[in-house]
Amino acid sequence: MTSATAQTPKGLHVTLWIAQIILAGMFLMTGFMKAFTPVEELSAALPFAKDMVGLTRFIGVCEILGSVGIIVPAAVRIAPVLTVWAARGFAAIMILAIIFHLSRNEFAALPTNLVLGSLAILVAWGRSVKAPIFKRA
Repeated sequence: MTSATAQTPKGLHVTLWIAQIILAGMFLMTGFMKAFTPVEELSAALPFAKDMVGLTRFIGVCEILGSVGIIVPAAVRIAPVLTVWAARGFAAIMILAIIFHLSRNEFAALPTNLVLGSLAILVAWGRSVKAPIFKRA
């Protein structure tokens, strides 16, 4: 064990891993939906998708890549700083989503954005400050 791992409570590591898995699962599902669902079907669930197809596809791809980035680097301990950057990216996506939904008076989406954004901030802070995972020696 590295010195930081030995000094950090196991509960915090477990909590961060749970948060990482929740974030990866949620963003992987929505990412695949945004990236690969035909626009006609997608616009039934996301009305803005028909007007912003390119942006919606781009966000979907970013969410898929972020889902990989929040788990794999930490799990294999190769460039684990990418996990922190993935969490920061998810936090940024959620902040922008909150602004977007507020501008469209879509208040029903806000609780999900707030919860996922909070989890992303927790992981970014936890994996960079309180319970970092160090790369393999």
